[in-house]
Amino acid sequence: MDEPRSNAPHLRENGSHPPSPDITAVPPHDVAAEAAVLGACMHHPDVIDAVRHLLDGADFYRPAHESIWHALLTLRSEDKPTDPIVLCNQLREQDDLQRVGGASYLHQIAGATPSVSGAEHYAGIVRKLADLRRLRTSSIRTVQRTMEPGADPDLIRSEVESEVRAERERALASGQGRLSRYIVDGWRFVTETGADKQPLWGTSAQTVWASGESLMIVGAPGVGKTTLAHQVVMARLGLASGVLDMPVAPGKRVLYLAMDRPQQIARALARRIEPAHMSRVRDGLAVWQGPLPATLDKEPDLLADLAAAHQADTIVIDSLKDAVSTLVDDALAVAYNNARQRAIRQGVEVMELHHQRKATEGAPRAQRPTLDRVYGSTWLTSGAGSILFIGGEAGDPAVTLHHLKCPTGEVGPLQVLHDHERGTSQVDPALDPVAILRQRPDGLTVRELATIQSGDSNPDRAASEKARRTLERLAKAGLAVKAEGTAGGSGGGQQARYRASVRHIGAVS
Repeated sequence: MDEPRSNAPHLRENGSHPPSPDITAVPPHDVAAEAAVLGACMHHPDVIDAVRHLLDGADFYRPAHESIWHALLTLRSEDKPTDPIVLCNQLREQDDLQRVGGASYLHQIAGATPSVSGAEHYAGIVRKLADLRRLRTSSIRTVQRTMEPGADPDLIRSEVESEVRAERERALASGQGRLSRYIVDGWRFVTETGADKQPLWGTSAQTVWASGESLMIVGAPGVGKTTLAHQVVMARLGLASGVLDMPVAPGKRVLYLAMDRPQQIARALARRIEPAHMSRVRDGLAVWQGPLPATLDKEPDLLADLAAAHQADTIVIDSLKDAVSTLVDDALAVAYNNARQRAIRQGVEVMELHHQRKATEGAPRAQRPTLDRVYGSTWLTSGAGSILFIGGEAGDPAVTLHHLKCPTGEVGPLQVLHDHERGTSQVDPALDPVAILRQRPDGLTVRELATIQSGDSNPDRAASEKARRTLERLAKAGLAVKAEGTAGGSGGGQQARYRASVRHIGAVS
């Protein structure tokens, strides 16, 4: 037989009553966080654009802070400065300056801001506490309704559900909710996402590594993947201007994940380091040695968290096989790509070193590689922005660089010469189209360049098209001059001929 339900208050195991919430306590708020976000907005007007989707005026606990916020919004809408002096004038005109604490308080807020870059985080704190205050107010109101004479449970329940629904819709629409955090309007996406950014490596016409897209360098062991990656790292540190005759944009700080044989990586990198580099390498290069705390398919946020923890804008993964539980499982490859894209979304540039599949028996050595030569699930390459494939044998001083996946125009194939003693690489001058042009005063036709570069006296259409694009690109860059050909007739036509420009010949003489 069931025992009758007791109406006595629930007791803890030790016999004490659970503490009752104190509805008279000061509501949750953080005045310092409010001041920090306002101060950041005073330092730079652009900060307002970054945080305005997170905050409403009512989110500020202090009425003075709400008034300052509205004044900042007014200045921003009029494209005026938002510094304390201009802000003081705006509040004075509104007859609000003394009510908010005067000019001295505005200067105090501006001077006490911990970090302008942390404005969105401060705004998130303010918004979260404002949400808690609203929920607290709603809860208190619900308790008060239940205590009124003749209270109707159905009516109270309906009112509570309506308030909760309204609060949920507000959170979803505010930009603070997880469904809105990364939403931008179409115009901002097209104009501000970064499609027009300069490449990290290469040119706009021929991009090896695009900002906001990962670069994967693939090859067999010993063909120079690490050698090439280290040269790009040095250029990202500002210690070199380019790699393989292509410019590299300098960055702020590189995090190198030396998971595979860190001592060998250290020896390889030491070939490029000089005593004069000590200060920049200390400040700009952080190296993780050995396995990560977890594979990236298991913890998709780990890559972005590592970059944030070490203030890195570039991460090098050496190598991919050590970052994922297994490379052939499609589900794990998708999970890794999720980790890759989360890091990129946080503004981190990602370079990955990876291995190729073993060549099948009887496959021609000179055969152009394809994406299916990259080891592992196809989802690894699908999420990469650019893929370089280094063809050759272990220890070869001369290798071939193929561009299998291109953000813009294809680079190469390039015949690359490695100097293993110095850790440097250069394009083979014998096959460099600019060097070839300089050595041919009479110029080159498309067919002649295709013959030289392909090594075939009868180059196919693909080789000829590639040579044509190369010569057109040089002409557009001012490195070559094009003499138009003539159409065929009884005497036959002449192909267009390209010659090194006089300006370029003078520059390199």
